[in-house]
Amino acid sequence: MADGSNLPEVEHQALPHNIEAEQALLGALLVNNEVYDRIASLVKPEHFYDPVHARVFEAAARRIQNNSLASPVTLKSFLENDPGLEELGGAAYLVRLAGAATSLYAARDYAQMIYDLAIRRQLISIGQEIAHKAANVTLENDPKEQIVEAEQDLYKLGEAGQVDSGFQSFLKAVTDAVNVANAAYQRDGGLAGISTGLIDMDKKLGGLHPSDLLILAGRPSMGKTSLATNIAFNIAKKYRKGMRPDGTEGTVDGGIVGFYSLEMSAEQLAARVLSEAAQVPSEQIRRGDMTEEEFRRFVEAAKTLESCPLYIDDTPALPISQLAARARRLKRTFGLDVLMVDYLQLVRPASAKDSRVNEVSEITQGLKAIAKELNVPVIALSQLSRQVESRDDKRPQLSDLRESGSIEQDADVVMFVFREEYYAEREKPSDSKIDEMMAWQERMSSLHGKAEVIIGKQRHGPIGTVELAFEGRFTRFSNLVKAYQQGASDFG
Repeated sequence: MADGSNLPEVEHQALPHNIEAEQALLGALLVNNEVYDRIASLVKPEHFYDPVHARVFEAAARRIQNNSLASPVTLKSFLENDPGLEELGGAAYLVRLAGAATSLYAARDYAQMIYDLAIRRQLISIGQEIAHKAANVTLENDPKEQIVEAEQDLYKLGEAGQVDSGFQSFLKAVTDAVNVANAAYQRDGGLAGISTGLIDMDKKLGGLHPSDLLILAGRPSMGKTSLATNIAFNIAKKYRKGMRPDGTEGTVDGGIVGFYSLEMSAEQLAARVLSEAAQVPSEQIRRGDMTEEEFRRFVEAAKTLESCPLYIDDTPALPISQLAARARRLKRTFGLDVLMVDYLQLVRPASAKDSRVNEVSEITQGLKAIAKELNVPVIALSQLSRQVESRDDKRPQLSDLRESGSIEQDADVVMFVFREEYYAEREKPSDSKIDEMMAWQERMSSLHGKAEVIIGKQRHGPIGTVELAFEGRFTRFSNLVKAYQQGASDFG
């Protein structure tokens, strides 16, 4: 029986692994590169127990992806300076691996075994970490927080087959970047991200990119929630599942949308979406004041929306840790491509802080962490401070963000919704001032039905202004047809 001092060593030795299976799989891959297509979606370099085997697999995969031959001879020059491989016999070890090759049909079984053993090792690691933290009773170690952390680790393991990615080689990072560029190229130089359904906004943003935090800010009545629900509806109604370029099954168009509505109830939010889809004013829907034609459109829109993958959570004052846990569950259960939060200032921090600035900082950092962990774009709405109202030019700026430092710092994109028509309406002169009234009417005519989305910050692209059409009756934003486009369409 081993004494307590040997326990860590015994545990390490007992970690499940199968070196022979790894050797057999690598051998099959070096003898017949077609094996890669059968195992690429299942096993990754980090699933190998032996780090040398992981590096051999990564180098071979890179060669095969480039339509080049991966064999003991071609890999020799890439791995000849690898100290781990030198210990195993250098290039001669690659030849021995090829000699231990198994058949093409058995390769998939070996890959499954390697993956399963890697998952078991990670589960053991998570279990030990949970037990260690639970046993360490301190004021800082809140058990509820530990449950959230454990759930987070188990989610990552279930989704990606690993908990901590740690350092990754530049080769892998470059491959990922090329795949993103290829996705955009395949769409005729269009979007690398998910389309918002608004053409001019897509051109500026390149779509909504996974792992990005986008802040959509504005003063009350500017239409923040309307724009968010419009984008959510546009994405959800285009959702299509199929085979992606990397060979895995998933979303190929549109997406599954999660919507945290911390201000409005799910029913109110659904009414807004229905109003836009049916083109019936929301106040008429509430009153039931509809013509037969409008009611028919309303019912048809409701039927169409039934199948839309748009999930709403209207729990008020959610802590950021709960928000993350629920998003993880949604992705595990139904899938998730875009997450929306309406609005940021209504999310609670995990624990009370000494200042509101620190609380907002924790929330924005938490939202960015969710975007990276779930690999989805997160759109969070935000209020603006009142200082906008005191300026002659009411267009918002980055400094207008409430508790702006952390929001501006953590966000990849900051956008402001601005409708000059809203302010112009409140500057109506008295009827006795005829000249002023005429000038005001002319100004209102030019501003009517127009809105701006001002991109104040964008890490991956240009800043600037996007013009949109806004129909207040249906709370709907849409593409703005410019005068020259209107003329062209008349001739077309």
